[in-house]
Amino acid sequence: MSQMLNTGVRWTTQDVELFAENEGTRYEIVDGELFMTRAPHFKHQQTCGKIFRQLDVWSESTGLGEAVINPGVLFSESDNVIPDVVWATKETLALTLDEKGHFTGAPDLVVEVLSESKSDERRDKEAKLKLYSSRGVKEYWIADWRSRKLEVYRREQSQLNLVATLFSNDNIISPLLPDFSCTVDQFFPV
Repeated sequence: MSQMLNTGVRWTTQDVELFAENEGTRYEIVDGELFMTRAPHFKHQQTCGKIFRQLDVWSESTGLGEAVINPGVLFSESDNVIPDVVWATKETLALTLDEKGHFTGAPDLVVEVLSESKSDERRDKEAKLKLYSSRGVKEYWIADWRSRKLEVYRREQSQLNLVATLFSNDNIISPLLPDFSCTVDQFFPV
């Protein structure tokens, strides 16, 4: 469940650092707009874990990069997000990880798992799509565990465009991930 705090204020990372620790609450800033998210549904988290596991096993076998769950991605003071899963090449990691372990540039692949609220869906399908597109993410997956569907956006002519909508029995492959293949169903809990 997400709530957008629209007060006419342009929020920054420094503003969020002043907030009291609030366990289970995640704050993200997209184009100066503050989004506050509570702990997601159990199946949302299972989906994140299953996607991470598929990417992690492939990464370990190829040595081409690393997958991680819920990393901090600090594009700027007014664009600070926590994607559900990301994957980056070793080269991208060397260029974009700061000393605190946050991305300061675009991971190669970003995955967001839809939550139940319409505001969360709008954030992932509109605000974050625009952000990831403008910041150079090469591929963006939006996973919907309720409908067992995966939307794949790929960089074409300097922006992310929807290239496939995949369902349970479809295979997911990517030019970013040579020889990676699994059925979409493997991303979702039973």
